Amino acid sequence: MTTAVETVARHHIIYPESDGKPMGETETHRQELSDAIEALKDYFRNQADVYISGNMFIYYVEGKPKKVVCPDVFVVRGLDKRRRRSYFLWKEERTPCFVIELTSKATRRDDEEDKKNTYAELGVHEYFLCDPLAEYMQPPLQGYHLVEGSYVPIAPDADGWLPSAELGLRLRLEPDGLRFADAATGERLLKPHEVAEARRAEAEARRAEAEARRAAERQARAEARRAESAEAELARLRDELARLRGEQN
Repeated sequence: MTTAVETVARHHIIYPESDGKPMGETETHRQELSDAIEALKDYFRNQADVYISGNMFIYYVEGKPKKVVCPDVFVVRGLDKRRRRSYFLWKEERTPCFVIELTSKATRRDDEEDKKNTYAELGVHEYFLCDPLAEYMQPPLQGYHLVEGSYVPIAPDADGWLPSAELGLRLRLEPDGLRFADAATGERLLKPHEVAEARRAEAEARRAEAEARRAAERQARAEARRAESAEAELARLRDELARLRGEQN
């Protein structure tokens, strides 16, 4: 039974939102982290109960702030999209179903051992490790799914993609970085800069279409005016011809 003193003490426990340490990863790691989060957010934008975040503390034991893990990218199903400053497992009552760690020389051991064990204990169904610079892992992208409390490697398909059953996506590390593709359609998820480029191209196409429509309308009006003028001239000539015939009679 929890005593009143224990309850008060628990309410005064501090759960830091940052460890106070500067990020020591490469620009590639930072960009891949951001791109992955934004690509997944865009893909699941119409599903209100899929929460996506990353580089955020997940506290998994109430009252014990040292029981914490900080995934680079994680996905939780059955959860609203509101912003959170930290993730408290006992409050949300939802464990991430999917995690990606962008590993490096400094984090490789933690990612391959401690974090992997923690995610398995928490019940994270899929765990992916990505070495975006392909310097420390072979292959540089590895995926695991949880089977009876232990992670089993996910085998790549014939095209070298790793399927994620949790997300309905496939993953592959390509020269331009980590890529996602829809497992059903094969359509690739765009990176944020590609989304911006596509939107600019779409806006340009709309502007060109609107200008073409305006030009066609101007041409139609001009042709209508010419037709009216020709009709008026024809009517004048008919009147003049009738007048001349009348004079001759």
